[in-house]
Amino acid sequence: MWYMSASTPKERLLNAVVESALTDGIADKSLRAIAAAAGTSHRMLIHHFGSKEGLLVEVIRAVEARQRALFAQARVDPSGSLEDLGRAFWSHLRDPALAPQERLFFEVYGQALQGREWAKPLLPGVVDDWIGPLTALFAALGESPATARVDARLAVAVTRGLLLDVLATGNAADTDAAMERFSQLLASQLTG
Repeated sequence: MWYMSASTPKERLLNAVVESALTDGIADKSLRAIAAAAGTSHRMLIHHFGSKEGLLVEVIRAVEARQRALFAQARVDPSGSLEDLGRAFWSHLRDPALAPQERLFFEVYGQALQGREWAKPLLPGVVDDWIGPLTALFAALGESPATARVDARLAVAVTRGLLLDVLATGNAADTDAAMERFSQLLASQLTG
């Protein structure tokens, strides 16, 4: 499911690095170790991504794109409730296999917010790329476009905040309960 078709050597290489990152993490690995795990050389990674830092940004972007594609596939089921969709997607995001990538996301996101030049390319779209699909979902459920957009931003912020919370505290039970409560409140707003 994680594999996405790739037509260029750079895309194929990125897919291989993403697969390695999702399996074993990459933030604490050298560029040579990342290259070896992806079946390439560090020179090819530098050629295509400029640096380890540039590669990290591209890996995060690729994983985020995959998450949005997975979300789009999940929301196609017209018989499912918004709460069910929220639970299923939260369960997916809480998969321990994604934790290394989520830590990497927050690490690089923080570096971008600190103004680190290498990390700044992560910022365009990091929120808005999620706002569009969520706004469309909420509007399809009957919200006005303006309210749907506000609720979409709220959903992104709450989800990321709770992911950061569980990564920082390890308190899965309370963060899961908080997400359940948020999903209930949002669903009641949309169906109320």
